[in-house]
Amino acid sequence: MTMLDHFMQPEVRPFAVAAVMIVLVGGVEIGSMLLGLSISELLGQTVDLGHDGNGTGISHVLSWINVGGVPLMICILLGLGIFSITGFLIQDVARLLALPLPASAAGVLAAAATVPMLRSSTRYASRLIPQDESYAVGLSDLVGRTGEVAVGPLDGGLPGRVRVKDVHGNWHAVTASAAPGSQPLPVGASVLLVDRKDGRFIAIAAADELVPSQPDSASRK
Repeated sequence: MTMLDHFMQPEVRPFAVAAVMIVLVGGVEIGSMLLGLSISELLGQTVDLGHDGNGTGISHVLSWINVGGVPLMICILLGLGIFSITGFLIQDVARLLALPLPASAAGVLAAAATVPMLRSSTRYASRLIPQDESYAVGLSDLVGRTGEVAVGPLDGGLPGRVRVKDVHGNWHAVTASAAPGSQPLPVGASVLLVDRKDGRFIAIAAADELVPSQPDSASRK
């Protein structure tokens, strides 16, 4: 049996579909970021985790697995990856011991194992991935901070991305456009976030005297 034949067996079909979804969803996210957008950011704006204590049961589950602590798209990709790998492992072990389990039974076992592993993986990922939002700092708190253009240039066309550090030293990657009348701001340029409008930040070139007071580029390795 070839690897492709094994991949297409009925008992592992749910896990094969999850693996294909990783490629499709990841490709869409990468493509959107190349255009200066982020599907993850757009989806994340629709998720209300109910931090005020009035959240639903679903919001509490999402909060428990750290949706909001990492971008929603990262949670989706991690969940699909863990589910797929766990499912294939369950069926491989079952095949060695006797016979593969029915796809539905293996899917339930894989899903049950995915939830706690997803929580652990997102907690680790939150230390590595810069965020647009955190529980301690809101997006409005980033207005007035200097940062560096990461995806650009920022001009009158599609928005780009700016890396900026908050008052606690945490990195954020935010969607930004150049202010009207501003010269194009190339990748690597130091910028000042002066406003936030329609879900994106407005940036201008940072004055030289502002950059040393927040040495973002120098401190980043």
